[in-house]
Amino acid sequence: MRKLFLNLVAVLTLAGAFAGPVLADGMPTFTLVMRAGRFQPETLVVPANTKFRLLIKNEGPGAEEFESIELRKEKVLAPGVTSFLIFQPLKPGSYKFFGDFHPATAQGRFVAK
Repeated sequence: MRKLFLNLVAVLTLAGAFAGPVLADGMPTFTLVMRAGRFQPETLVVPANTKFRLLIKNEGPGAEEFESIELRKEKVLAPGVTSFLIFQPLKPGSYKFFGDFHPATAQGRFVAK
């Protein structure tokens, strides 16, 4: 019985080690979908002066790259891939981003308020 109890404690400790940071960080998360050479939504309103996570999903038939020159961020995603970027707090304002593989149509912006 003692061995079963110790095993249960070990499993719960490991589960907490993996789940804890995800639940405890409290970081706002915003989702951006890449599809058919466009971003959805094209405008994301994010809280100013707050660190946030951008979850990026490529639902398109081909690869796409999220890029923001002014925020110094880029991420290439193959079709069907989901990834994320962490953004440090932004001052209030508007910040452009684009899809490097479809620059004419994949245009977007963050609005930090």
